[in-house]
Amino acid sequence: MARAGLTADRVTLTGAELADEVGLEHVTMSAVARRLGVKDASLYAHVRSLEDLRGRIALLAADEKTIRIAEAIAGRAGKDALVAYANAWREYARDHPGRYTATQIPIRIDPELVARATGPRRAVELTYSMLRAYALDEPDLTDAVRLMRSTFHGFTSLEAAGGFAHSRPAEDSWVRCLDALHTLLTHWPPS
Repeated sequence: MARAGLTADRVTLTGAELADEVGLEHVTMSAVARRLGVKDASLYAHVRSLEDLRGRIALLAADEKTIRIAEAIAGRAGKDALVAYANAWREYARDHPGRYTATQIPIRIDPELVARATGPRRAVELTYSMLRAYALDEPDLTDAVRLMRSTFHGFTSLEAAGGFAHSRPAEDSWVRCLDALHTLLTHWPPS
């Protein structure tokens, strides 16, 4: 029998909060149960396994990050939208490092949960919509999406790991990277 007040959403949010504090790789069912003040077995009425919990955290994070990006790029186009998109991505990664990690690693997620999730689908729509200003066609559009993701993820991951110890502020490099990305998107090389 499920404990009163305990839901899959509550277990997921608790797991996500814990992931942000200690890292996704350190989230265990026991740690989530302790945080909620219940026995481990109580969680299994709401999530099937640790992998299921991580999948739910990934979907929660995808939704949160997508909402943040959507709010940032609303009413913007071209470089202004690109910069707003990138800054929202980076801020989410900084604010929620454990959740962010869940969106960037392969996790098997229940297909029924994926089918109901709007975050991942909306993220794709927002990305392609934002890139419309650059007038790219396939397969260049897919390549541009991959370049953006690689740039944003690479920079934020290196920054989070302390990889920018150079005297030049990372913020200055971030701005120049976005300038360069905009220039490349504007002058995409022909196939």
